[in-house]
Amino acid sequence: MKSQDQVVKVVELKASVSRVWRALTDHQEFGRWFRVDLDGPFEVGALTTGRMTYPGHEGVKWESTTETWVEEELFAFSWPPSAVDPDTSYDDEAKVTVEFRLEPSNGGTRLTITESGFLQFPDSKRLEILRQNVEGWDIQADNIAAYVEA
Repeated sequence: MKSQDQVVKVVELKASVSRVWRALTDHQEFGRWFRVDLDGPFEVGALTTGRMTYPGHEGVKWESTTETWVEEELFAFSWPPSAVDPDTSYDDEAKVTVEFRLEPSNGGTRLTITESGFLQFPDSKRLEILRQNVEGWDIQADNIAAYVEA
């Protein structure tokens, strides 16, 4: 945990940048390793909806807005903080942002995942939400590695 506002996870993958990019940005491939059934593709500025298929979280609603798409370099989406904290009232503009940054590395890809925007959560809930998301990105880093390295 870099700070109380963000989670950073760096993963070295034994797969090409183009392979990792496809796993991140093709909504069907993303769904396979992330374990979410998305209703449609990612498009900058558009809402993507779906349902989680991850064991223990089956059926949980997925809502994200694609923020950034720089081919084979940077893919980012945001999600509303009320998705994990429905009991707190948030501004309509409130969001947590997830960035996937790709760089060539030793014949593979260095993937840096940064999730930020946690300071908007109430102090009483922030550390628990951060802890859960750190654990979640550890799991998802293993999932994408297994997926692209297969």
